[in-house]
Amino acid sequence: MTLYAFYFLSFVAIFSALLVVFSKNPVYSVLYLIITFFAIAGHYILLNAQFLAVVHVIVYAGAIMVLFLYVIMLLNLNEESEPHKNTMVKIAAVFSSGLLLLVLIGSLRGASQLVHKTGGEIGLVQNLGQVLFGEFLFPFEVASILLLAAMVGVVMVGKDEEKNAND
Repeated sequence: MTLYAFYFLSFVAIFSALLVVFSKNPVYSVLYLIITFFAIAGHYILLNAQFLAVVHVIVYAGAIMVLFLYVIMLLNLNEESEPHKNTMVKIAAVFSSGLLLLVLIGSLRGASQLVHKTGGEIGLVQNLGQVLFGEFLFPFEVASILLLAAMVGVVMVGKDEEKNAND
């Protein structure tokens, strides 16, 4: 059953990723990308990494895709005004993508050995909570205080100057 789910999710992810690339309408491309993200989240669930699947859906399919749709709708994408890329830029993009692929393959090779050592239960929320609130409790609390200070700083910077002068 898991094998069939893997093949189905893989087909959906690859097919929708190809539709992202070959779609003429940028809004449809973003919608196909959301489908791709959900298929990848399904792969995370099959790998027993529920926390990663939920974070993936919330961050990518939720927040970033809404931002992409908002930007695409604000832009006026006309083919006539779009500058065309020369051949050297395209070759550099292909070369850098190939280097990124090599780095990803190398890093995933080491990660697969880690999963075999831990028994495949590395992505469970319970295990993540035990590690996070056990041995990493102090760095977790320091990060929360830093985020709180950054939030207060943003509020202070974003306040209107005239209101500060009247207070």
